[in-house]
Amino acid sequence: MTPSSADHAPHAQMSVEEFEQLARTAPETVTLELINGKLKVKPVPDGDHDEIIMWVAMQCMQQQQPELRLYRERGLRIGGYRNGRARPDGTLARAGRFAGDGEWSNPDRVLMTVEVTSHDHDTDHRDRTEKRDGYAAAGIPVYLLIDRDHDALVVYSEPENGRYRQRTTYEYGKAAALPHPVDITLDTEELKDYAR
Repeated sequence: MTPSSADHAPHAQMSVEEFEQLARTAPETVTLELINGKLKVKPVPDGDHDEIIMWVAMQCMQQQQPELRLYRERGLRIGGYRNGRARPDGTLARAGRFAGDGEWSNPDRVLMTVEVTSHDHDTDHRDRTEKRDGYAAAGIPVYLLIDRDHDALVVYSEPENGRYRQRTTYEYGKAAALPHPVDITLDTEELKDYAR
């Protein structure tokens, strides 16, 4: 199968088809993503990272919204013309949203993506820039970045023209309001337990 020009981002390292084939054969110890046409290796999460994702899931369940689910590592088509592939740490959607999907889902009806920064050299560019812009380009309404380097939550919302128009930062311990369509407030006091 010959990749179409629509499958390539400027300066792409590989086509989407080539990436998907590589991702299918990668060992379980490696998570691969295609962001802005470039192959990215996502580090294996540490224990605090896992606890934070579970904390987000529990916060969503406690907010009287039992129809919401936080899916871990759900493959999403992101970026302009869906030419990227990402596995957010968390993807918030209504129960049943991904039933019948294959490995990679369209981001329609995804309410929020969640990323927790890793303590590696690439987290700044990957989580704070590339993935943020990919999620905005995909029209995902809310992007929640839990920034462990700064002990803060950064809430991005109102995607327009490939960028989020709103950005609000909350320090650990402050109540963090997630805007529509998520419409919940996170009690972030517990995050202090995972600060370094």
